[in-house]
Amino acid sequence: MYKTNISILLVFLLRIAATETFGQAATQAVPDVGTIVNKANLMAYYQGDNGKSHVRMTITAYSNMEEKKVRSTRLREFNILRSDVADGGDQKYYVYFRKPADVRKMVFMVHKHADIKKDDDRWLYLPSLDLVKRIAAGDKRTSFVGSDFLYEDVSGRSLAEDNHELIQTNDKHFIVKNVPKAPKTVEFNYYNVWIDRKSYMPIKMEFFDRKDRLYRRIEALEIKTIQKFTTVVKSLVTDFDKNSTTLMEFSKIKYDIKLKNIFTERYLRRPPREAIR
Repeated sequence: MYKTNISILLVFLLRIAATETFGQAATQAVPDVGTIVNKANLMAYYQGDNGKSHVRMTITAYSNMEEKKVRSTRLREFNILRSDVADGGDQKYYVYFRKPADVRKMVFMVHKHADIKKDDDRWLYLPSLDLVKRIAAGDKRTSFVGSDFLYEDVSGRSLAEDNHELIQTNDKHFIVKNVPKAPKTVEFNYYNVWIDRKSYMPIKMEFFDRKDRLYRRIEALEIKTIQKFTTVVKSLVTDFDKNSTTLMEFSKIKYDIKLKNIFTERYLRRPPREAIR
């Protein structure tokens, strides 16, 4: 009887210890929101020291989005090259347009600055006018070449521009609410991001206006592993106000390539071979 009671007591104590350990592990399994958004930012924009891909963009306007009644479709094809100055810090982007004829040889270039006190530098070369145009900081949330993507979407939004709050955690995702620190500089009230718990890849973003109404969504539709890097190869933006969508399909993706410094104004009018091919 004494041995039986001891056995029962030991089992009981082991169960309590296991429960406490599991509870502590579950708590430790959820990082703080700063860690989550930093890892997600690195995953989305900083894989490898540099990279290149071919992009096919399909812009679709609907007369009735719910019924999928298409009013018009436009295509864009371009190459995009990226070089990191510092991991999680400054970056440079170069976008060379291949198709259609009205945008062929157009170039968009970004020098992204991690310091929010310093505006990103953006240039657009218009070959039809042989004109290099600086894009003002206030225009970064305007349409990127007539699509539902914005100029800011191409290189990403600085984490320091928003306050971040982890509002939900489930088996698959961290859901983070992001509220702009300077609300008068943007058109949204806040946006929520769904981040994959295993890879930390952002897979969905939803933007809400001043009336708490969803008006814009960005989704990762397909993800692959390329050169060991988790990579979004298909993404979709939906603008519910404009009744339009933009599908971006990425191909010929390469990381850590030999890339000379093409991110200067001299190469806007004279795109180098690595940007054209």
